[in-house]
Amino acid sequence: MQNTTRCRSVLITGGTGSFGSALARRLIQENSTERVVIFSRDEWKQWQMREADPLFQHPKVRFFLGDVRDLERLKRAFADVDTVVHAAALKQVPAAEYNPTEFIQTNVMGSMNVTTAALDTNVKNVIALSTDKAVNPINLYGATKLCADKLFIAANSYKGKRDRPLFSVVRYGNVLGSRGSLVPQWKSLIAKGAKKLPLTSDKMTRFWITIDQTVTFVLSSLDVQQGGEIFVRKIPSVYIKDLAYALFGEIPFETIGIRPGEKIHETLISKDDAMNVFEWRDHFRIVPSFPWQHSFPSLEALGGKKVHDDFSLTSDTNPLLERSIDKIRLLVREKE
Repeated sequence: MQNTTRCRSVLITGGTGSFGSALARRLIQENSTERVVIFSRDEWKQWQMREADPLFQHPKVRFFLGDVRDLERLKRAFADVDTVVHAAALKQVPAAEYNPTEFIQTNVMGSMNVTTAALDTNVKNVIALSTDKAVNPINLYGATKLCADKLFIAANSYKGKRDRPLFSVVRYGNVLGSRGSLVPQWKSLIAKGAKKLPLTSDKMTRFWITIDQTVTFVLSSLDVQQGGEIFVRKIPSVYIKDLAYALFGEIPFETIGIRPGEKIHETLISKDDAMNVFEWRDHFRIVPSFPWQHSFPSLEALGGKKVHDDFSLTSDTNPLLERSIDKIRLLVREKE
């Protein structure tokens, strides 16, 4: 199978975000593509990205203004692109509850536009980023990401007799240090002189992954994708209170309670999906389940091992749940 990370042209929707800029940096540093297209709707963020690092002024980099809500603009952007990594999304859970139509327009309709544009152009590979909040969602953000996952899996049935494009999904948990995430918020409060840290619940656990790990996982998934699978990386999970202690020591907590739309524990693979899950050394793959998707190749032949039928992967029962403060500190240090 071709190495898709060495393809000629890669476009990243939401390319100015934490993940998009990290992926673009990796592709340029490794000299693994001829062109990197940063697709996003905010000219100011594009300017900031270009000015923040001389690497993004490399002649291989193209900044393309556009919105995933605009199908015709996406088709124009996808012209002469081999690989699309779909990272554009609205993500804030409380904002989703107050602005549901905006999240549906971007996360659901925007994802449908990406699949349509890819089918109508010469794109060969598409990977969409998902989240643990798409599994058994209890908030609108998670529900829109679940819809997006379904759209990308189903898109494989629309290419007819063509071999391409291939559509797959990569799913992971919270990203350490990403824009708007918990750790930067805590650090900001400490810098402002806070004597206590807000803590929703001392029972809360979350999956954690670094930006660099997400980039590596997306690129490795592109290399092996068959089209239609959801890739789930094996990653650690931690108690939020342990994370705070690892970062700041014996700082007092102020328990503020679970916010609307939050779970105590998150899930990357539900028990309902277990019959379609295969395991590798460092990741799982969830294969399509509908009858018209049964042409999916045997994952046993590709080295996968079927999990047991009552398998699930949750942040509180995760085999990689980390309680060692020293190891949590090391995890955070890897991000920095």
